[in-house]
Amino acid sequence: MSQTRFINPQGLSKPPGYTHVVEVTAPARLVYIAGQLGNDREGKISSEFRLQAVQTFENLKTALAAVGGQFQHVVKFNNYLVDVKYLPVFRQVRDSYLADQNRPASTTIAISGLAREGALLEIEAVAVLPVTARKKAARSTGANRSATKVARRKRR
Repeated sequence: MSQTRFINPQGLSKPPGYTHVVEVTAPARLVYIAGQLGNDREGKISSEFRLQAVQTFENLKTALAAVGGQFQHVVKFNNYLVDVKYLPVFRQVRDSYLADQNRPASTTIAISGLAREGALLEIEAVAVLPVTARKKAARSTGANRSATKVARRKRR
């Protein structure tokens, strides 16, 4: 069973809304989520930063749910903003999606632009989820099938 520890070492300043160090002891499922933008299902993107930020976190929530995860499983965010002036609004939106305790490690940088015209932010995420019983069963079933095939060959 995996264990995740969120650590803010003494000697480092208290971070605003994230954790300096996240340690994971495996076995676990690592999930990497590609950079998500603030576009909706139809591909439309708002020109307002707050609306893009909310949609970006909703897209991350959907991506996490696809693998049985939630924001509590995220251990790392990489945040890309086209202007640091958006940082206070970004933090407000982010904080509305994350629990107060055990925040993921996070890096936020300002960049000159994103691949999609009109996009004002992009967020990548790394999540650590426990190995589920279903996954274990699938692995053991696969191993049993392989052993059965080998046994059949030996009988021939």
